[in-house]
Amino acid sequence: MIQVEDREQIRRAYFVEDKSVRQIARELGHSRPTVRQAIESAEPSEYRLSVPRLAPVVGPYKTSLDRLLEENQHLPRKQRYTSHKMYLAICAEGYTGSEPTVRRYVGQRRGDKKRAVYLPLEFDPGTDAQVDWGEGEVLLAGEQVTVQLFFMRLCYSRRVFVMAFPAQKQEAFFTGHVQAFHFFQGIPARITYDNLKAAVLRVLQGHNRQEQQSFIVFRSHYLFESNFCTPGEGHEKGGVEHSVGFDRRNFLVPLPNVASFDELNAHLLACCLSDDQRQVTGQPTTIGEAWKVEQAHLRPLPAKDFECCVTDLVSLNPYSQVVFATNRYSVPTDQAYRELMIKVYPFRVDVLHGEEVIARHPRCYGRGQDVFDPLHYLPLLEQRPGAFNHAKPIRRWRTDWPLEYEELLARLCAKSLAGQGVREFIQILNLHRALQCGCAHLDGVTLCLHQLQHPALPLPVLDLNDLPQLAGIGTQPLDLGRYDQLLSGG
Repeated sequence: MIQVEDREQIRRAYFVEDKSVRQIARELGHSRPTVRQAIESAEPSEYRLSVPRLAPVVGPYKTSLDRLLEENQHLPRKQRYTSHKMYLAICAEGYTGSEPTVRRYVGQRRGDKKRAVYLPLEFDPGTDAQVDWGEGEVLLAGEQVTVQLFFMRLCYSRRVFVMAFPAQKQEAFFTGHVQAFHFFQGIPARITYDNLKAAVLRVLQGHNRQEQQSFIVFRSHYLFESNFCTPGEGHEKGGVEHSVGFDRRNFLVPLPNVASFDELNAHLLACCLSDDQRQVTGQPTTIGEAWKVEQAHLRPLPAKDFECCVTDLVSLNPYSQVVFATNRYSVPTDQAYRELMIKVYPFRVDVLHGEEVIARHPRCYGRGQDVFDPLHYLPLLEQRPGAFNHAKPIRRWRTDWPLEYEELLARLCAKSLAGQGVREFIQILNLHRALQCGCAHLDGVTLCLHQLQHPALPLPVLDLNDLPQLAGIGTQPLDLGRYDQLLSGG
């Protein structure tokens, strides 16, 4: 490749001195194609490798990087391997080179794309946070499912809290806030949102919003201000928008394999805590160090958390069930009150009579499902043992209860008269109710067994008709002067 000085000499010889290409090539010692290129343009052409440059460090790992790039094509669009994740993956295989080398190779394989640019913003400690929802794919109980991810991000320290829910219900929205406030150990002065239905009932002109009454009550409990983005302008809360993508790629890649939402949220919480060690580009401290500064500026938590649930009055149906969102939840048959209250949380459903919780179930997000606790039906089955083999709650329970239960039932039925063996077996099953009451020890179970076998008799009423002089005892007015008389020795 000729220098710019040679190029200028060629062009002068051709255009000024009127020499031919052949003459210039002979006199200056360049090939004719080189002379022609210089004549066509004064600017040097882009250098192109005729042979690929050797890459002795990253070269052995290009196969692994290509495999991850291929795997990305089959992963959820928003949960694919980033260049950083690929760098960590080949480091685990023994790669000792730099991360920019990996980024450069991955960028070449992906092709150049014009990247989005944003206006840099700056916030004071404790003043602002941003909230958003996202979706993620996980392996839950062996099945790949889509979960809803709640994100809250502090704008000053960039600390983020993530929690997974089955659905974007308002009670989940509130629960995410409460757990985030505890994670941050305080409440920011203002929180910015999209125009999500959990908070906004109707978008009015300009920045005015008609907010949900329940959201106003929640906001009043924690005393923060709410701010809503212009419709369609999600970049107005670009910090949390970035966190949704960044944390999903770093917290959920590869797909977490968990047994329950509790396990998934424990994993996400550990990831949030680990993220405190990260130092954002251009920031002087880590996220955790910045949060320690910001935490002192957050509003203190109230003495009592907001109860994040939907509350409703419900009626018991003939099968000792209450209905919520088309799903039916069982209630103990010995507490079958006609009017009850239901409290629906993101992960559980409580049924109350007055202030007492008489039934608790995992929440069902299906449609038209029966959610049974078989123990709720034991008191009724004890009265009607003939229905034991056909009772739906028991039939479902029998599919996975221990084989010893079947053996015990068979022995009791073989030794007893018709119905008596089943009734005795039901009384044994009632010991499960003792465990629900917290009697997880020998004395407690023995006491519960004794109470089942020997119910407490009602106390007899004392008849004082023959002793009228005693009739007023216990109802007479108290004379506190008698105590003074007693203390003075009278």
